[in-house]
Amino acid sequence: MEIIKTPLEGLLVINPRVFGDDRGYFFESWSKQSFAKVGLDLDFVQDNQSLSSKGVLRGLHFQSPPYAQGKLVRVIKGAVLDVALDIRKDSPTYGQYFSVELSEENKTIVWIPPGFAHGFVTIEDNTIFTYKCTEVYNKESEGALLWNDKDLNINWEVNDPLVSEKDLGAGTFKGFVSKF
Repeated sequence: MEIIKTPLEGLLVINPRVFGDDRGYFFESWSKQSFAKVGLDLDFVQDNQSLSSKGVLRGLHFQSPPYAQGKLVRVIKGAVLDVALDIRKDSPTYGQYFSVELSEENKTIVWIPPGFAHGFVTIEDNTIFTYKCTEVYNKESEGALLWNDKDLNINWEVNDPLVSEKDLGAGTFKGFVSKF
């Protein structure tokens, strides 16, 4: 695995070594040993998967401490623009985001540590998105920030995404009080 640091501390892009031939391909999508080599001793406790049509936007979601989640995310089928927003109040990159395309073709994986809000928009039909979580879902600690908040100025690269009612009612960054 090639593990690449991003401009946002702790957020990593992982490019797995893919072994392909005329039968198909094989790659490791997670390796405890590889992550331990870069100082990440992770214990995943829950796996999640979603199926979305083209133009669906999910996010920006997070869970506050003590149920803050780290997420290892990737696409099994289709493609997304994946976005991670730094919401750690003492971080020098607080309020900044990083985006990257994840697809079944590039097989890119992203490690999103606790202290980030996360979202994605699908850019292909029938996209299957999966993520491993370091903490279980806890309704009382869940939070969301408005995906199109002008103060965040995130370029989602779509004009009119399909967004849930819940995400349409998310809070603004200006009114957000970080617990990280």
